[in-house]
Amino acid sequence: MNAPVHRLAQLRDSVRAVPLNRRLGVVRKLHGLVIESEGPQTRIGELCAIVQAGASGPIRLADLLMAPSPPADSAGAAAPVLAEVVGIQSDHVTLMPYGGIAGLAPGSQVFALGTQSTIGVGDALLGRVIDGFGRPLDGRPAPLTSALRPLKGKPVNPMQRPPIAQVLETGIRSIDALLTLGKGQRVGIFAGSGVGKSTLLGMIVRHVQVDINVVALIGERGREVREFIEKQLGAEGLKRSVVVVATADQPALARIRAVHAALAIAEHFREQGKHVLLTMDSITRFGMARREVGLSAGEPPTARGYTPSVFAELPELCERCGTAPSGGSISALLTVLVEGDDLNEPVSDALRAILDGHIVLSRQLVHQGQYPAIDLLKSASRLLSELTSSDQRKTIHEAIRVLALLERSRQMVELGAYEAGGNPELDRALACQPQLQNWLRQSAGGVARTQALEQLTLALNGRALTGELIP
Repeated sequence: MNAPVHRLAQLRDSVRAVPLNRRLGVVRKLHGLVIESEGPQTRIGELCAIVQAGASGPIRLADLLMAPSPPADSAGAAAPVLAEVVGIQSDHVTLMPYGGIAGLAPGSQVFALGTQSTIGVGDALLGRVIDGFGRPLDGRPAPLTSALRPLKGKPVNPMQRPPIAQVLETGIRSIDALLTLGKGQRVGIFAGSGVGKSTLLGMIVRHVQVDINVVALIGERGREVREFIEKQLGAEGLKRSVVVVATADQPALARIRAVHAALAIAEHFREQGKHVLLTMDSITRFGMARREVGLSAGEPPTARGYTPSVFAELPELCERCGTAPSGGSISALLTVLVEGDDLNEPVSDALRAILDGHIVLSRQLVHQGQYPAIDLLKSASRLLSELTSSDQRKTIHEAIRVLALLERSRQMVELGAYEAGGNPELDRALACQPQLQNWLRQSAGGVARTQALEQLTLALNGRALTGELIP
């Protein structure tokens, strides 16, 4: 087919795709960030444009995606606002905006755009910092993506998932040796505020042995975004990473969209056979945003105000990760912000049952000067036995036994109520305690797993590699 004929075919298809009618609605009520309209005929998840009554001019989805809530025009009229349908009642439609709603009022028109949410994917995203719409946040031109992908992908058929058989090396001694993870495993990092979740993620992302990093910063303070990228991730880590950001000041829908965008990008690279590490800080803030949307849509509150949709969507997100028939995988490290240091709060409790393991950070260990502050006695990897040899498991079980004995006897030893010789096992544990605690401390990542296991064996024997403290 020559060029003119091909061009005519493209124009014909474009004309046929143009809708011959418009589905309209009218805003009847605004309260908070919730918009209720009479019509249009639509469906859950569809995008709509809300414009001031009497506004003229065409509405293009591309313009709205570049600026979901653009500034008012020179005449002071409110510009179109992009919103999503989150609820449908018999007499009204509930929408939530992706930006501010200043200037809108009852009587504003709602135009159904007839599309679901998508995100551009491709190798052009590597090394970039974007938001949930794919717009650049790093001051560079918009990435030239190669394809569009729906935000809400479908999980892989469980019978088509290859088993997890490859070890995921994070570069963190205590994780690689005592909580061995696999490529395709989904793990939660549970901790209260200020215990070191972001620092630990930065150490892992910079040195982890994978092809691609997809980092989702959800609900973070704006100051911390740049600090994480420059100090924790670094220039070398950024080259093989895609960073998706939705800061705490953005609406709930924008935070939810950023989570699904990060997952869609990770799925794209997995389909190419690549091993992807998805790190999300934090999935708890996603749950809070989903709760806000659910309450606005009329869902009943349950535990601590969380709506049923939160606990329905959490497993959907997690099941989109894992291995795939392409040979690629998505390993997920999801930070869980534990409210009030209560590990049994609703989101934490639900995620422990969904994920393939959990890493618990302890505020008490932080006060003792142990970084990363991983409480190994409360942490677990459900694939540890399948990814380690019998000799490695013997060393791991011995280390855990020593740590448990030291913790059980800590108060007695600190009070001076224990005399040497009373318990030979405790004497041996106390003898290797300084080297073991020093092995648990780590100021930088990048330690090979074989080296970590060798150092652990020496520490259990009361020795370090050079006879001094392990660096």
